[in-house]
Amino acid sequence: MNHDRVTFRVQPGGTLRGEARVPGDKSISHRSIMLGSLAEGTTRVSGFLEAEDCLSTMKAFQAMGVAIEGPVEGHVTIQGVGLRGLKAPEHELYLGNSGTSMRLLSGLLAGQAFDTVLTGDESLSRRPMKRVTDPLRSMGAMIDTTEQGTAPLRIHGGSALRGIHYDMPVASAQVKSCLLLAGLYAEGGTSVREPAPTRDHTERMLMGFGYPVARDGQLVSIESGGKLTACDIDVPSDISSAAFFMVGAAIAEGADVLLRHVGINPTRTGVIDILKLMGADIEIRNPRKAGGEPVADLRIRSSRLKGIEIPEALVPLAIDEFPVLFVAAACADGETRLTGAEELRVKESDRIQVMADGLRALGVDATPTPDGMVVRGGPMTGGDVESRGDHRIAMAFSIAGLRAKGPITIRDCANVNTSFPTFVELARRLGLVVESRREASS
Repeated sequence: MNHDRVTFRVQPGGTLRGEARVPGDKSISHRSIMLGSLAEGTTRVSGFLEAEDCLSTMKAFQAMGVAIEGPVEGHVTIQGVGLRGLKAPEHELYLGNSGTSMRLLSGLLAGQAFDTVLTGDESLSRRPMKRVTDPLRSMGAMIDTTEQGTAPLRIHGGSALRGIHYDMPVASAQVKSCLLLAGLYAEGGTSVREPAPTRDHTERMLMGFGYPVARDGQLVSIESGGKLTACDIDVPSDISSAAFFMVGAAIAEGADVLLRHVGINPTRTGVIDILKLMGADIEIRNPRKAGGEPVADLRIRSSRLKGIEIPEALVPLAIDEFPVLFVAAACADGETRLTGAEELRVKESDRIQVMADGLRALGVDATPTPDGMVVRGGPMTGGDVESRGDHRIAMAFSIAGLRAKGPITIRDCANVNTSFPTFVELARRLGLVVESRREASS
């Protein structure tokens, strides 16, 4: 999707001050399109994230016959077709860099009457899909992958799905959501047991659309035979995007930032808990509900962080925020140790190795381990960093510029558009000295 090379260059000496509302939550934006398309009636979404990943989901449903207007300033209108109203697309569904789109759609499409092929960019085509295709096959789905279990996924329609009970070997909201969406079309009940809590946006939104979901501890269950009824959705700001400015305000001298309307779903607040354990000054203001999701305003001020051993129970609740949490660890006094996060090795990049390489390039003592990293805080130089096309790594090293002694150049940053297309503009407005340069690739 991105053919130009984008480079970020951050100068030392910035800080972060002021108020901002970061873009809408990516997970909720994806699900609003999916469930709104399968609902009966008109769903209106506000706060929708106008980024490439969510637009990939939207284009996929438009290709399957769903009329969707927008997005215009975060507003989207979806004319739902009902659970059985999707039509066969004329072409493969290209999902860009979006793992959420591919994994959730694989469950939803396994129960359709028509065939589909799901493809993605080079990065997405390397990501493991057996974690969803294996349990889907046990439900009766017919899905072909490469020999390595990766995309393209060829989903054969007309399969009679059966509900199953599935004990997830690894905590993953994408796997859980995939199976629950397949369960909408499966005979009988489908239940998923999580080894640890993961984000529950799918369950909350299904209930918001009037579809019953049962939870008993770590067990989530759904019965087929219901229907989704259109509703209005107000998407809160994405805590994963807010996390960059939370860490930035914590590590920058003289920083004071207020982030408005941030989603604080308890399955997503690991980043707040970890930063508080490190000594960050974070104040949660005006907690409230928006569309069934808890939101609040977050005030973060400059503080002296200390290294910690990150509790493994918090790892699934902060899995997407670790790139920037590694930057916080690099700025903390003492040693920070992360374990139990092997999932980071199969994200858009191997986030453990790529972050360790980048931190070392900036003079930080960072030692990767099979399931995490050990980071010893200390001075940070400038230098050149490769993001490996991973949006969260590109933004994390931009924030590192707030404490670096020299300029940081971050390469291969085009995929920031997949989750946070206004990142540079917003960061500059708050006080980060960053510029983005686009160069045509050869």
